[in-house]
Amino acid sequence: MYDADKRIQYSGFSTHTLNAYALQLKMLIGGIGDLEIEEITLDLLKGYLSKQSDRLKPSSLGHRVRFVRSLFRFAFEEGHISRNPALKLREPKTDKRIPKFLIEEDVIHLKISCESPREYAMLEFLYSTGCRVGEVQKLDIEDINLENCSAIVNGKGAKQREIYYTTECKIWIKRYLESRDDSCKALFVTETQPARRMSIPTIRYSLKKLASRSNVAVNVYPHRFRHTYACQLLDNGAPLEFIQGMLGHEKASTTQIYAQVRGERRRELYRRYF
Repeated sequence: MYDADKRIQYSGFSTHTLNAYALQLKMLIGGIGDLEIEEITLDLLKGYLSKQSDRLKPSSLGHRVRFVRSLFRFAFEEGHISRNPALKLREPKTDKRIPKFLIEEDVIHLKISCESPREYAMLEFLYSTGCRVGEVQKLDIEDINLENCSAIVNGKGAKQREIYYTTECKIWIKRYLESRDDSCKALFVTETQPARRMSIPTIRYSLKKLASRSNVAVNVYPHRFRHTYACQLLDNGAPLEFIQGMLGHEKASTTQIYAQVRGERRRELYRRYF
């Protein structure tokens, strides 16, 4: 019943979200046993979560706690249990991590190491839009407006937003599209025949190959471009409200972490160059 409720509630959401709920439920049953739901106590739930705490990061344990609270809140509100045993569960405290970004030198090394129009276009798009990898993967050619350097992306929670990219990015997208002879509607496709929409792992692998070729020392992955994009906007004086809208963050607190980046960015540059 809980699974059906979430599938209705998150009907527009990524299947990854729904699969994550199903997996959490399976792990919970495996951890405490397939008991009658009225038998579940706060102590049982705490015992289950404490066993996970040794091998999970606080952020991952927090996800598990939120799932358990959500499940039993649903069961209580729907009248399946007379009391909510998860009511007093608290999430672990987590350290706010400074987002990892790429410095300008890294980006230049990556650019000059590109060997195909697809690599150029993908790199420029990630760098100049700050899109999530899932948003880029889902893009179709028809979502791109080359005249005004914009695109419509489908973000988290099936929320659409308009994003913008640079003239340099526009040039490489045009070159990439002109180099293709397939009929696939996806913006980024595989180089195999027949061409298919690139998967998220394939996009990640393509960036790893590019990073290896360019001898960039830091770890290069799609989300790092998102952090770099936000840092660059911040460095150029963009207000946090604007950055929040461009990144598609629902909560201002998610964007707030970039306010800590200025000092960290200076320290990072100092460490790398002194």
